[in-house]
Amino acid sequence: MSLRILRIAGLLALCLTIAPPARAAAEKKRNITEKDLFDFVWIGNPQMSPDGSRATYVHVVVNDKKNGYNTSIWMVPTDGSAAPRQVTTGPHDGGERWSPDGRSLVFTRALEKEDKPQPPQLALLSMAGGEAFVLTDLPKGAGDPKWSPDGKSILFTSSANPEDLAQQARKRKKEGQQAGLTESSPAPGETGKKTADAEEGEEEHQSDVHVITRAVYRSNDEGYLDPKRPDHLWVMQVPSSPEEKPEPRQLTSGRFDEGNAFWSKDGAQVYFTSEHADEPYYELPKTELYVIPAKGGDAKLLVTIPMGIGPLTLSPDGKSVAFIASTDEPVNSYTQPDLWTLDLGANAKPRNLTSGFDFDAGASVFGDNSAPRALGRNAPVWSADGKSIFEIYAREGKTQLASFDLASGTVTDLTHGKQAVMRYSFAADGLKFVYLVSTPTRINDLICRDRPGAQPRQLTHSNDKLFRQLNLTEPEEIWYESFDGQRIQCWVQRPPDFSPSKKYPLILDIHGGPHAAYGYIFEHEFQWMAAKGYVVLYPNPRGSTSYGQAFGNIIQYKYPGDDFKDLMAGVDELVRRGGIDEKKLGVTGGSGGGLLTDWAVGHTDRFAAAVAQRDIADWADWWYTADFTLFQPRWFKTPPFLDTTGDYAARSPITYINNVKTPLMLLLGENDTRTPPGADGEQMFRALKFRHIPTVMVKFPGETHELSRSGQPWHRVERLEHIVGWFDHWLKGVAKPEYEVAPKDQVSVKPTAEAKSRQD
Repeated sequence: MSLRILRIAGLLALCLTIAPPARAAAEKKRNITEKDLFDFVWIGNPQMSPDGSRATYVHVVVNDKKNGYNTSIWMVPTDGSAAPRQVTTGPHDGGERWSPDGRSLVFTRALEKEDKPQPPQLALLSMAGGEAFVLTDLPKGAGDPKWSPDGKSILFTSSANPEDLAQQARKRKKEGQQAGLTESSPAPGETGKKTADAEEGEEEHQSDVHVITRAVYRSNDEGYLDPKRPDHLWVMQVPSSPEEKPEPRQLTSGRFDEGNAFWSKDGAQVYFTSEHADEPYYELPKTELYVIPAKGGDAKLLVTIPMGIGPLTLSPDGKSVAFIASTDEPVNSYTQPDLWTLDLGANAKPRNLTSGFDFDAGASVFGDNSAPRALGRNAPVWSADGKSIFEIYAREGKTQLASFDLASGTVTDLTHGKQAVMRYSFAADGLKFVYLVSTPTRINDLICRDRPGAQPRQLTHSNDKLFRQLNLTEPEEIWYESFDGQRIQCWVQRPPDFSPSKKYPLILDIHGGPHAAYGYIFEHEFQWMAAKGYVVLYPNPRGSTSYGQAFGNIIQYKYPGDDFKDLMAGVDELVRRGGIDEKKLGVTGGSGGGLLTDWAVGHTDRFAAAVAQRDIADWADWWYTADFTLFQPRWFKTPPFLDTTGDYAARSPITYINNVKTPLMLLLGENDTRTPPGADGEQMFRALKFRHIPTVMVKFPGETHELSRSGQPWHRVERLEHIVGWFDHWLKGVAKPEYEVAPKDQVSVKPTAEAKSRQD
């Protein structure tokens, strides 16, 4: 062999030992873990400046103690010329809105006292530079700011009532007196005496006793409701400097909440919605639209809309509004949301723009990683010429932003792809827009388009550094036929190193709602389960949204039931395709999915382990204790005390507890009032303990029904660890002494002869 050939052979050998950069990078990747959640960055509430040159958003991260989230406002040029930068300090800033001239931002800021956020107040940030400063100091805080058309005033909401303001005034007076006494010694003879002013300044005892007169008296998100403090509208002048201290002025009053407020085109009037009913649950939902002079005066009722509605937006000519709402007659379990318009005249009739569009306007698919506590909300956006309206819609597991033609109702997609568009914002010209996108391998990022049809431009890369290290995989979409021929869509998340020649344990993961939908959106839970070696099946059974009105409402008075059959048909389909160990099947789900998990183990022995989260075990007990009423016949035809058919018992998982052989874990939030104690998994736990079926109950202090989406970060991680830990134990044989009454590694003590005699 010549020297030249030897050199070539040596060079080839050297090349073969050096991996290409792409392969080297791939080899450095690792599987996602449950604790990667601590490093996630979430984005919420995107807002484009009026001229379209910049966009702001709320930047959310886990705080240092991992028991909450820090939020701040960031800004990025929409041409992509620079990276995003932080413009407010946080740690609890959000809800920002641009002034009409684009020179200022108003936002909400919640300061902390003794490590606890106080009620949020309005703050102002000038784009010319300088620090943000707080505008309001109301006892119950302020929110939902709206700029007047001339940019000189801000409309907002607050629940502060006259008693709160009087108490605040007394407290300030007392603090001022105390400050005065420290500056000068008391006069002779005054030592130990109280002046009349000091007595007036003493704080009155605040009772913590709840006197309840209404069927709806608490909310899963808010705790106990206070009918003495309804949300009212306030107005304040915008100061030109931090030194100016304009006083907010209360615009509306009374005992009913007001919201969805917006200014008239000329700024002379304010429109808002309310419902003047002390106990609205006795009637079908309705919304009353009012108008009031911006300078103050009496509010005038314009029209009563026979639906509960979302935020309203004013048309360019100032004569109409657009909103999202669902009809309430007939009373359905599920009624598809539509896009509506309404002329701003007395007794005007709403017009359904999407009556012929059989998908969910204004709705999105479900994911476990929307921005916690800072996502914001969407409202329809009018085109500049007033001929179309922009809004998102959900269809078959995807969410797109679209244009809805006002004359014909024709729908034209503005975004495309296997994704979920969660939030959006448009420039004043109605052409340039930004939107938040999530996919199965992206939590969320901000995208910009200069006009409909233009190429999208990604503005943020919030999780790229972390996600470049992770071996994330795309799920496979599958459609299959259920027992009656109904087509069901599902997704399958497989382990990153999946091999078709092997058999894997399967976890069936069931969404809640029941009127919700999985889809093309990031799901940390599924990626984590797959990374731990499980195949995850997540279907959208009948009753799910994004498939039309009939598909969503088909489960009315039949839930759970046929939807369970859809789920099992999905398991059968996946087993048929191969790669699944039929002896290692697991099932889990939260809320409605927790109910269906309980139902599954009472109707089949195919699952070797189950984890029911935030579940309902007994429908009758839930009817009496949930935070909202079921006084309308949406899910049941009558209340339980009038049920002569046994429907409540027939559809309650606890009824079938004697059939359960599957080891069951229950995950519950101690402050969950949506599926409250007494109606939830505690019933399943106690009954299974009596029957000596392996069961564990895991309770999360302070957590509500939102545990999996916006609970404390540590709790969210522990939740994932318990779910997978239970499946590891029963499907893989992993030792988990924490789930044993008497762990095997404890020293056993032999019973005495007397004790053994008693046992016998």
